[in-house]
Amino acid sequence: MSAVRIRGIYATALTRRLLDAGFEVVHASDPIDRRFDANFGTRPPSATIDTTTDRQGIEISGDPAAVAELGGTLAEVEVDTLTWPDPAPTGSVSNAVVSGTRGGGAVLDLPGGATGYLPFDDADGYVETGDRLRVQVRDPTPPWSDYDARLDSDVRVEDPGGLLRLVRGEDGVRANAPDADATALARTTELLDVAVPEGWGLRWRRAAADAGLDERGDALEAVIERAETIEDALADAPDPEAAAPRPIATPSATTWCWFGRESRLALDAHRRTVETTIPGHHRIKAADGSASAGVDLAESLVDEHTDGVDADELPFDAIARQFGPTDGDDLAIHHGKPDGRRLVLGTGDVTEYDPDGAVTVRREISSSGEYDALGTEREPGDVAITKLKEGRWWYPTIYRGADGERKGTYVNVCTPVELFPDAATYVDLHVDVVNPPAGEVRVVDDDELAEAVEEGHVSEDLAERARNVAERAQQALSD
Repeated sequence: MSAVRIRGIYATALTRRLLDAGFEVVHASDPIDRRFDANFGTRPPSATIDTTTDRQGIEISGDPAAVAELGGTLAEVEVDTLTWPDPAPTGSVSNAVVSGTRGGGAVLDLPGGATGYLPFDDADGYVETGDRLRVQVRDPTPPWSDYDARLDSDVRVEDPGGLLRLVRGEDGVRANAPDADATALARTTELLDVAVPEGWGLRWRRAAADAGLDERGDALEAVIERAETIEDALADAPDPEAAAPRPIATPSATTWCWFGRESRLALDAHRRTVETTIPGHHRIKAADGSASAGVDLAESLVDEHTDGVDADELPFDAIARQFGPTDGDDLAIHHGKPDGRRLVLGTGDVTEYDPDGAVTVRREISSSGEYDALGTEREPGDVAITKLKEGRWWYPTIYRGADGERKGTYVNVCTPVELFPDAATYVDLHVDVVNPPAGEVRVVDDDELAEAVEEGHVSEDLAERARNVAERAQQALSD
């Protein structure tokens, strides 16, 4: 099995699950080292796992075979765990086309239909729409993010263990460390008797000063191997003006893993085998970055493990009263799609709050057209009343005209709803139930769900769950 480095709010649970699956966890953080009765190695990881900035999931990046192996294992955390390979993985080099500018940088079209953002400060010269450039993905972003992958015109190779990097177009050896450590690290290169590729500069990072000689040597050899792969690809690559967008070198892969509510509760169970874990540990931490300290404090005050605690005992009222959403708050509806994209259906006012985990959101309609599948006219001034409940696999929206007349009810079938402070979050499962003002209640868009299964975006188990939920919702609305 592959070696993996894990960081972020899911680290303890994922370490438990991956150790049980036979993976080797390396470069463990101090808390992980304390919690586990295990010997964590220091060899270069084949892949890294990091929590996404919005805490909704994880990024798995590294050797393509290792990423595929890890992604396949973690996709089985729970039925609402979804994964997507990134067409523009970290470290990939490509020829790209500038499609426009935004703020202080340019937006580029990358291979595979991906887009990226190149800050003007990181560009090699003046950039304008239509230019063709060679760029490297420095920081990929998940498909549900509102941001593009961060690009750079420089080419570098990073050690996933954080010890060093090689930078193409530079030379010499430098160290980001105090003078004495910098001198020692510079000498390390000579002692290791490893040849840095010509035209590449070696930059030791501060963490390397605390690593052993063998660890530094293993990391340097692994980075050199990837740099040589990139160099060979660049030697045969067409000029950007001749072919763009076009992939040039993809030494690493990136897969994104999104955790739904049931997945987070399953990860709680993994963590609970190792450390005191309150109900909803990962759900609370995912809701708000400032919640982590409170969760850690609460767990430190608990004397015994919470084995046997029902995961449904999430203290929703306490969470909502502290962070939201509650009466009078603004709440967006983040409508995830099975292919990884996320749409924002709008933001409304929370008009009703239930301590058991339900809210009613009122949105005013400003556009005209027709309500999907209801066959009724959408007019400015209409009102959408959406009732959302934490953990439910569906939610209804009732549309009414300015005069109060009902224009229909639309039931979205989705992964279990999570009511975070600023947004209700879920992934739509295509199949829905509609109840028009006139006509029968019916299930719609099952063909789209079938297509999502065929494309690998939705598992058979998840699709079956969605169809069962839709059938029950149809029956309830028909009675």
